[in-house]
Amino acid sequence: MQTCTGKGDLEMKTMRNLKTLLAGLLLVPALALASGGPELDRAPNVSGDKAALQNGAKLFVNYCQGCHGLSAIRYNRLTDLGLSEKQIMENLVFSDGKIGDQMTTAMSAADAKKWFGAAPPDLSLVARARASEEGSGADWLYTYLRTFYRDESRATGWNNVAFDKVGMPHILAGLQGVQELVEMEGADSHAKPTFKLVQQGQYAPAEYDKQVGDLVGFLTWAAEPQAALRTQLGIAVLVFLGVLFVFAYLLKKDYWKDVH
Repeated sequence: MQTCTGKGDLEMKTMRNLKTLLAGLLLVPALALASGGPELDRAPNVSGDKAALQNGAKLFVNYCQGCHGLSAIRYNRLTDLGLSEKQIMENLVFSDGKIGDQMTTAMSAADAKKWFGAAPPDLSLVARARASEEGSGADWLYTYLRTFYRDESRATGWNNVAFDKVGMPHILAGLQGVQELVEMEGADSHAKPTFKLVQQGQYAPAEYDKQVGDLVGFLTWAAEPQAALRTQLGIAVLVFLGVLFVFAYLLKKDYWKDVH
C-alpha cells in the first residue's frame, strides 16, 4: 500500500527547508564580515564642522566625481553645509549642470566598462554600506583611503590593504605620495599594516589624514543628510517627554491626595 504524505507534514517540511535556507543566507554575510581585513582606524567625527564638510565636498568633486557619482544628492542640498547657491555653482559644478541637478558623474557607463571593466559604483550610500562589526562605514573609508600602496603586480600599479586587489588606482596619490607596504612576519589578516613613504606628496602624513577625514565626513553626511536633524528632533522629543512627566506626576499627586 502506497503511503501518502499528509498536508501537515508537507507544510512542516517546507517550513524547515525555508528556515534552513534563511539561516544559510544570514550566515554568508556574517562569515564575510568575520573574515574581514585589517584593524580599522577610527575616522575623525567632523559632522558638526561645516568648514571640514565643505572641504570634503571640494575634494569629492575634484578627485572622485570623475568616476563616482552621488546620485542621491542634488547640488542645492549642499546649502545645508553653509554654502550659497552661487558658491556651489562657481566652485563645485564643473559642467553645464544646474543647481538642482543630481551629483552624477559625467563618465558614461559604456566608457567606464571599456576602461575599467565595470562601472565604478555610485557612492551615495557607501558610508552606510561598508559598516561592519569591525567599525563604521566611515572607519572603513578612512582606512581604505590611507592604505593604498605601490604594487607593480597590479594592472594599475596599486593595491590596498583594506580592499585587496582593488581595481581602483590611488587617485589621491598626488596628495599622499607613494608608500610601500612593509611586510610583517607572522602577521595575521587583522594586524595593523606598516608603510614606508618613498615619495612625498603634497601633504605631510598628518595633513593628508585630515584631508581624508574631511572627505570621509562629507561622504558620511551624503549617506544620510538628515542625521543631524533627526538627532536634534530626538533630543527635543526627550526634553518634551521629561517636562510632560513632571506635570503628569504633579497631576497624579494632586488627584490622589484625598484618596485613602
